[in-house]
Amino acid sequence: MSKSIKASSPDATLREKRRADQARDGLKAAAEYEAAAVAMREKTAKLRALRLAKEAKDAKEAADAPPEPPKKKSKKKVE
Repeated sequence: MSKSIKASSPDATLREKRRADQARDGLKAAAEYEAAAVAMREKTAKLRALRLAKEAKDAKEAADAPPEPPKKKSKKKVE
């Protein structure tokens, strides 16, 4: 069974063009999606590094600071 060769109709040509456009748009959308995902991962990594550096600095400052003197207990007079 072989297909007969016919001149393509205008509708078939439009369908073929639409399919090609959709395929191209799909590839473009996938590339944009992946680029956005990469940018999000980079931003997250940067923010995580900043947060960890701040936490390390705060921990070091807390360790270097002298301990707070104990609070004195007040003596209540019982009458």
